[in-house]
Amino acid sequence: MIENNNKFPKNFIWGTATSSYQIEGAFNTDGKGPSVWDTHSHTEGKIKNNDNGDIACNHYSLWEGDCNLLKNLGVTAYRFSTSWPRIFPKGIENKPNMLGLDFYSRIVDTLLENDILPFLTLNHWDIPQGIEDLGGWPNRDVINYYLEYTYWLSKHLGDRVKNWITHNEPWCISYKGYIEGDFPPGLKNNWSKSIATTHHLLLSHGMAIPEIKSNSAESQIGISLNLTPAVPASLSEYDIDECDRFDGVFNRMYLDPLFKKSYPQDILDWLVEDNLIKKSDLEILSDQDLQIIATDADFLGVNYYSRAIIRNKKISKEKNLPVEIKASEKTDFGWEVHPESFYKLLIRIKNDYSLKKIYITENGCSYKNGPDKNKIINDNKRIDYHSSHLLSLKKAIDNGVPCEGYFAWSLMDNFEWCEGFQQRFGLIWVDFNSLERIPKNSFFWYKNLINRNGAEK
Repeated sequence: MIENNNKFPKNFIWGTATSSYQIEGAFNTDGKGPSVWDTHSHTEGKIKNNDNGDIACNHYSLWEGDCNLLKNLGVTAYRFSTSWPRIFPKGIENKPNMLGLDFYSRIVDTLLENDILPFLTLNHWDIPQGIEDLGGWPNRDVINYYLEYTYWLSKHLGDRVKNWITHNEPWCISYKGYIEGDFPPGLKNNWSKSIATTHHLLLSHGMAIPEIKSNSAESQIGISLNLTPAVPASLSEYDIDECDRFDGVFNRMYLDPLFKKSYPQDILDWLVEDNLIKKSDLEILSDQDLQIIATDADFLGVNYYSRAIIRNKKISKEKNLPVEIKASEKTDFGWEVHPESFYKLLIRIKNDYSLKKIYITENGCSYKNGPDKNKIINDNKRIDYHSSHLLSLKKAIDNGVPCEGYFAWSLMDNFEWCEGFQQRFGLIWVDFNSLERIPKNSFFWYKNLINRNGAEK
């Protein structure tokens, strides 16, 4: 548990987070157009149990009650995303859908009335299907549509929203959409489109910063990356090399251009040498673009869940060394609980990159504990997870990491992408039939922790 000497700095931001497609529902209400996730989840076999986000938590109708829960929780900030196709139904319109803008305006006003800072994420994966039909993120022209969307959001909300996140976890869009294929658009092993997607996401981030600043001069703007430290399963050269590649693709491919104005050369060389891409595929990575990507942002959002233990599976067991590092305790999602790696990650990015400010924009775990007959939800493992990771975070802060806030993922159980409704990350239980919300014990634990700023009484 968090001890007395682990009180967090004064004015440390305590928050929680959600995303539009995961909670809103109302997939075709008030002029909203289809997103790529509407299309994906309506395709047979793409989501467990063929679940979809048509209703999700019905936050679109129940948002006032959800804001009351935020107030009760005592958070000082709330991170949420806006639905791009709720603002531009096809993604290519000249003017926004005002019903969509007004929905988010009401949420922002209510948050501010309750002294909760809105942290708005512009792209949490649910881009308009109309944009995907034009080629999606591999098409450089999509950047212009994203900037139009950014302009209207910042113009309409920038007088009140002062904290902006351009993209959430671009790796997921690029890798899971074009290499693994379980995210939209569902392509596999298409490294050329994956590289183009990565580049255009990062480029649009850099271009969005002055766009937002023009409408909201006092805003602070960043990007959220899902950073995952990796360790080799053994000390064999095969596992070490594979671990380096994982780190390059997962972490350095995003951190390096943002903070060093370059992509990791070892990864680019590997892609060419292994005939995964043509050398000509790299011509889009111009020095001019890299200058824009590295536009001075105000903060980096860090999303951390677990570490990765890397084994080179192309090498036979006979030729490789035995596995020496094995995963410890795992969540119901199968992700290892490893707060020590959280600390190591934060120290690494402090030492390797020039960072002004960090927010932990996601950190959480999935456990399926439901309510007992008295509607009490004992999710002590979730409490232990957050507590141990906050201890690691405080240790990192004490060692110079410029972190100024923590957002627990997530406010409530929700549509967990390809897992459908099977994984529960929320501080609040959601009955997906009745849509009843029941705060878990972790909700009350977090409320007390916020009240004392991380210190025990």
